[in-house]
This record gives sequence, C-alpha cells and structure tokens, in this order.
Amino acid sequence: MPIYASDSDDQPATTTRLFSRERPMHAILGGGKVADILLWKNKNLSAALLIVFTVIWFLFEVVEYNFVSLLCHISIIFMISLFVWYTGAGFANWNPPNVCDFTIPESSVRWLFAKINKFLLRFYDISTGKDFSKFFMVIALLWVVSVIGNYISSINLLYLGFLGLETLPFLYEKYESEVDYLASKGNRDAKKLYKKFDAKVLNKIPRGPVKEKKFR
Repeated sequence: MPIYASDSDDQPATTTRLFSRERPMHAILGGGKVADILLWKNKNLSAALLIVFTVIWFLFEVVEYNFVSLLCHISIIFMISLFVWYTGAGFANWNPPNVCDFTIPESSVRWLFAKINKFLLRFYDISTGKDFSKFFMVIALLWVVSVIGNYISSINLLYLGFLGLETLPFLYEKYESEVDYLASKGNRDAKKLYKKFDAKVLNKIPRGPVKEKKFR
C-alpha cells in the first residue's frame, strides 16, 4: 500500500484503497473472461467488442437505423451466407456447417441464469434495508441515472455505460496508486469541511431540552 505525505497533522499519511477494497480488480470483476475483457487482458476481444458496440451505436444514433430493419437485414445476410456455405460444400471440398455451432450450450444458459439470480438476490438484500448506506446510495444512483435519462437517449446512455465498463476498470488498474491517493485526499478534505460546517453551523442551532424517559 503506497504511503504519501499527509496534508495535515491530524490525518494519517497512509492511502487507503478506493471503496476500501481488499481484493485485486480482476477478482472483484469475477476473475473470468468478463474480467479479462474489462481489464483488456485479451486486447483483441476487448477491441472487437468496442468496435462492434461503436458500430451499433453509430447505426442507431447517427444513421438512425431502425432496429427491426437492422435485425431483418442481418438475418438475410446470415441466411444467404449459410446457403452459400452449405451449397458450396457439395461442389467443393468444404465441410458443411454444423448445426451444433449454431446452438447455445446449456452451460452458458445456466451461467447466465446464475448471474441473473445472483443479481436479483443482491437487489433483494439491498432493498430490505439491512445496510442503510447501500440502500440510500443505490436509490440515489438510480435517481441520478433517471435524471440523466431525461436528457440523453437510451442508446447513448447504454453506450456511455459500456464505454465506462470498458475503460474505467482498465484505467483504474493502470493508475491505481494515483487514483487511491486522490480519493483518500478528497475523503480527508470532505471530512475536514464537514467538521468545520458542524462546528460553525450545526452546533450553533438551538435545540430544545431533551426530556428524560420515565420507566415504570
């Protein structure tokens, strides 16, 4: 853990990790292929996904392509390609397309449903109010996203979210020490401002006498 000079005498010189995390970013993101993509461990796949989502965003937002039309055109191209592949295999020394290559494995479906169920259980756990800080933080985050959604189209919002997932974890892992230092410094400054506000404003607000509870 890196150590920097303290900005004040009453604050420790140690720099804590962002969100007080103890595990590395790769483990927090799942430690699998998704983590490799988000942290650009597999640069070819990460770049390919970024290009694909950028093209989709360009078609829908800039060219204003209709989703149904795009889906139909992609299906037509896919069907023609399969027809040429399957028909050409009878005249040339090609292997015909295997139907198993066009089916989704059961393991992938189970993995997807497991992730969805994990998300729903987490959502339920937060919604019960067992941890009020997380409860109000999630509500505040959802409210901020809803306000942003009033001024930004859904496709732009989804694309910005994808860009954040594709870039922020990678940049944080690359500049972890600098980000942790700035976050710790900002946290210390916020606490100092709150102490001053509490001493100069909140403590000067008159309060009525506290009534003692009578026990029978």
